[in-house]
Amino acid sequence: MPNPKIGIRPTIDGRRMGVRENLEEQTMGMANAAAKLISENLCYPDGTPVQCVISPCTIGGGAEAAVCREYFDTQNVTATLTVTPCWCYGSETMDLDPATIKAVWGFNGTERPGAVYLAASLAGYNQRGLPAFSIYGRDVQDADDTEIPDDVKEKILRFARCAIAVGCMKNKSYVGIGSVSMGIAGSDQNALFFQKYLGMRSEWVDMTEVLRRIELEIYDHEEYEKALAWVKDKCKIGFDKNSPDKRQSDAQKAAGWEKNVKMALIFRDIMQGNPKLAELGRHEEALGRNGIAGGFQGQRMWTDWQPNADFPEAVINSTFDWNGKRAPLIFATENDSLNGAAMLFGNLLTGAASAFADVRTYWSPQAVKRATGVNLTGKAENGFIHLINSGAAALDACGKATNENGNPVMKPWWKMTDKDIDACLEATEWCPGDLGYFRGGGNSSHFNTMAEMPVTMTRINLIDGIGPVMQIAEGCTVTLPEAVHKHIEARTDPTWPTTFFAPRLTGDGAFGDVYSVMANWGANHGSFNYGHLGKDFITLASMLRIPVSMHNVSSCDVYRPHVWSAFGTKCPEAADFRACGVYGPIYK
Repeated sequence: MPNPKIGIRPTIDGRRMGVRENLEEQTMGMANAAAKLISENLCYPDGTPVQCVISPCTIGGGAEAAVCREYFDTQNVTATLTVTPCWCYGSETMDLDPATIKAVWGFNGTERPGAVYLAASLAGYNQRGLPAFSIYGRDVQDADDTEIPDDVKEKILRFARCAIAVGCMKNKSYVGIGSVSMGIAGSDQNALFFQKYLGMRSEWVDMTEVLRRIELEIYDHEEYEKALAWVKDKCKIGFDKNSPDKRQSDAQKAAGWEKNVKMALIFRDIMQGNPKLAELGRHEEALGRNGIAGGFQGQRMWTDWQPNADFPEAVINSTFDWNGKRAPLIFATENDSLNGAAMLFGNLLTGAASAFADVRTYWSPQAVKRATGVNLTGKAENGFIHLINSGAAALDACGKATNENGNPVMKPWWKMTDKDIDACLEATEWCPGDLGYFRGGGNSSHFNTMAEMPVTMTRINLIDGIGPVMQIAEGCTVTLPEAVHKHIEARTDPTWPTTFFAPRLTGDGAFGDVYSVMANWGANHGSFNYGHLGKDFITLASMLRIPVSMHNVSSCDVYRPHVWSAFGTKCPEAADFRACGVYGPIYK
């Protein structure tokens, strides 16, 4: 299916004999400027520029609105941006398609009342039950000013970025390999959540399918040899924490690596398909399952006798593998599909990797002092949360990729360089798995995030009586004195990937202190992405009608459909819950 597009709807005063004719150029100019802004600044997950389509005519009434809609129906338009510098006829020019996400940009000028149309059309959208985003510049512009103000740019781009994420999920699949892992609630893959809120299909694949493909050699043999050679050349082996009398033999470890590489190929093929399999006569397997995200149960029915999936999970989620840089494929540890959904949101908004983590431990300054004798300083002075997964996380989270200024980042995959890839691999050790946890062996990805980076941690939870809710915590990764780092890592598992996270505190509610962030987190897992993305997550959640129960984003950065203010302005969090409850999921 082609990528989703943004449809631009230039609306105009329909009165002929001098009025409309004098507005055509300015109106279409706004449409072209909006399309140019979006395409020059936003990319799809595949790295190509976001495409916009413009109505074949300006829209002065219902007949032309129909022409526009018919055209958009052929273009896979996921969202519409209506633009105008002037008064238009509100209900006659509105986008009445219930399937599109909507925004209206009314030019803030005095010569022609574009802002009056904005208000009138939003009133119509609200009355018709079609939530729309309002875009209105703070400062008055002259009629001949063709520049888009910065505040308007910000809203157009955030609307388009989030709408494209919605469109990219639609009609794709979450592919769960296995079932519920160790009683983790998020592993109970909820088909109605994915169907109604994300427009996605749920697929279930038994873990025996992986064994079948290994046994019958249903994978690309040439790529397998390439991947195995890459592992031997690029993947450093870490220390073996198991007691000498229980360690696997070198032959067992080598066999485990071979199986891990096959698992990585097979997981990807199950989700996305592989035309190479058709050449093997495996036409059904070659199709895949249209997966945009997935997960693997692993523990314990697999890991009690087979190599764990830490290597395939870590590499699949990263922005590179043996073929070089490529788009990460969202793949949740323990098949925590709700954390997988949060990971997917972050990836679609950024084009970068999402890191899966246990929200493991809150360390207060007092606890650190007692355990290590060290006083915390800097960004960690109020304490921190230890994020650590049981052996698998996107290698990008080590923080060794750098931007043009040499600062540590997690990049969109298309910006990764060979230097970045080598640095991430050099920072990662592959330690033989703890045989107490993983009786079948395997190799855990061990790295430490030894960089201070802005990050945003998120989670989706399902609440009986409400439905899905989202949690968002902006903050930064922190580095600790070596003695403190080693002490904390040794208390947990020194073979697993470790990140220390300090959320940004507001002094109020769930963000009154770091302990409260941990205490209010809704599950044992979270996902984190590079950058302070809370405002984007909030806008995306509102498009999907998922209320946000916890965030530390400034109120001036919260951008939701205009009608949300009708549900109350003194407590936006409560209004968000009421609005999402009234409108319900977007795919009913």
